[in-house]
Amino acid sequence: MSASLAAVRIDRVIAEIEQLSHFSDAAAPAVTRVLYTPTDMAARRYLQELALAANFEWHTDAIGNSFIRWPGNRPDLPAVATGSHMDAVPFSGKYDGVVGVLGGLEALRMLRERGFVPQRTLELIIFTAEEPTRFGLGCIGSRLLSGAIDLAALQALRDADGTSFEEARRAAGFNGDLGSVRLSHGLYHAFVELHIEQGPVLESKGIAIGIVTGVAASTTAQITLEGRGGHAGTVPMDSRDDPLVGAAELILATEQMALKSGADAVATVGKLAVHPGASNSIPRLVQLSLDVRHTDEVMRDDMVRQLTQTTATIAQQRRLVHSFQIVNSDPSLRCSSLVVGAVEAAAEKWALPVLKLVSRAYHDTVFMGAICPVGMIFIPCRHGYSHRPEEYASPEAIAAGVQVLADSLAELAGGIQP
Repeated sequence: MSASLAAVRIDRVIAEIEQLSHFSDAAAPAVTRVLYTPTDMAARRYLQELALAANFEWHTDAIGNSFIRWPGNRPDLPAVATGSHMDAVPFSGKYDGVVGVLGGLEALRMLRERGFVPQRTLELIIFTAEEPTRFGLGCIGSRLLSGAIDLAALQALRDADGTSFEEARRAAGFNGDLGSVRLSHGLYHAFVELHIEQGPVLESKGIAIGIVTGVAASTTAQITLEGRGGHAGTVPMDSRDDPLVGAAELILATEQMALKSGADAVATVGKLAVHPGASNSIPRLVQLSLDVRHTDEVMRDDMVRQLTQTTATIAQQRRLVHSFQIVNSDPSLRCSSLVVGAVEAAAEKWALPVLKLVSRAYHDTVFMGAICPVGMIFIPCRHGYSHRPEEYASPEAIAAGVQVLADSLAELAGGIQP
């Protein structure tokens, strides 16, 4: 990559990524950073310090979405934004979301350092609770910003300890009116998110920049299977109504259904809770999560219908009581040609090889797409690993992503080039 412009100060970015990873409730190299915990709040303060040190404005809304702002020469025009998240699922890595946050901050700093003067205001948004770790629902911050969740549903959320979302956000110091969080249409001209791919495609093909053309539709469900339980030694096998065996059958059926639904389909059971959980007790109750995704929204819905029926059939055959509750069912997203074109031009400027692809991981970009044109920039990560301590993106990959992001923001914002 040419050094003719003010180069990405990649050493600075890597040092900040490393420092942020220390705000963790898990021992290194793992990272655990859960919504509204003291660790999460300390990480937020660290980022605020970085933003203020760079002479940007800082604003936080009533649930903790944070906005780093660089006013443009035409504040009357809709702004251009980038952003991502800083929360981390338990025992994950240091790059998911963080590359988009600290890489976004670096993009703003390098534009300013090379003398760029934006016409439109530039913003970096740090979204609250992209991960569903605490309350079982992902992208809470961007959902509320875009109006994709109503206040009653938000306030009904509770964590595993029974703490409501409202109680948790107030305990963290966020006391404002929830209704004030929603953003109006027309506030943003465009939004573009930088993110690690979280898959192996870019690395395997030797591609520096992934240009996301769309995001798959996703559904999350919670399933409960209930039997009679009993003593493991005294209840004959032909007299058992074992919900764990039913859950095992359902998990295998889920895998087979996804395999038969084509390469664009995925389905995952990621959580399994067995009660009472004793080695000498037949399970009485099993709770499991279900995650279904497809690039085609109609196909996704058909997969969910199939699994709903499969659950009912298994429950009937095994004499179990069951429930199948949809937690969220989100639309697919088509990225804007405005943003895709800006990213393409930026990558071409630096002679970086690109690949257009669809993301099967959902991101805050999906919900920002309800209020403005959006797009995403992917960079490769080693072996495609994510949500695990081995997650890694090289300095070279991050630098390329930041450079493309910076030039995309400059193109979308307009302004005076040096």
